[in-house]
Formats: sequence, structure tokens, C-alpha cells
Amino acid sequence: GLDFGAGTGPVISKMLQDKDFKIAPYDPFFQDNQELLQHKYNFIACCEVMEHFHFPRKEFRRLKQLLLPGGKLYCMTHVYTPEIEFENWYYKNDRTHVFIYQEETLKYIKEEFGFSDFYVKERLIVFSIA
Repeated sequence: GLDFGAGTGPVISKMLQDKDFKIAPYDPFFQDNQELLQHKYNFIACCEVMEHFHFPRKEFRRLKQLLLPGGKLYCMTHVYTPEIEFENWYYKNDRTHVFIYQEETLKYIKEEFGFSDFYVKERLIVFSIA
């Protein structure tokens, strides 16, 4: 797998490696190993990263292209719902969060980039390829 946006301390990579998963950390700022973007993966972890995408179309297109058939894209972010009082929502106050997702946005991503399915469970979003 690929830990896309691993940052300076790839926590997800370490956790999965401890469970005998093979995963490579990639981060455009801290671990910019472009060779990793030349391969295809069974899964990609994108933990607390998608809200930082300045160009989400470009990034989701790339992530989809990096997946093998049957692959999964595991994303973690805080999805905005109508029950959240936006004015007091902590998540929007982080200046590095340049894009906020709603369930409608996730449906659009599924359709636009050709994912076969997706589901949301709390902060976890899983996009699948058939």
C-alpha cells in the first residue's frame, strides 16, 4: 500500500507495518519519493490529508490512477454534516484546511473519478474500485 501524505512521522505506515502490511510512506513535502507514484497499489491510506488538497480534482484523479483493480482508498477527515454548527466548528478554523467535505461532495468524487462504491463511517471514508 501507499501512505499518501504521510507527513514527518508516518503513523499509519508504522501501525500497518507492525501488523505485517507492506506500505510505503509518501509526502510531497517531507518524503517526496516520486518513484512511489510510478507504481499501483492494492490500498492507499490518506489520513488527515484530503482537507489540505488545494487541487482536489488533481489529487483524486492521481489517487484513483494509483489503485489496482479491487483497490481501496482509505481517507480520514471530518465530514461536515448539517447537524454541525458551522460557526463554532473547530475543523474549519484550521487555516491549513482548504477544502471541507460533505456527503454530497463524496458522492460527486465517487462518480467523477469512477470509484465503484464508497462509504462513510464516522471520520473514515472508503472509496472502492471494482
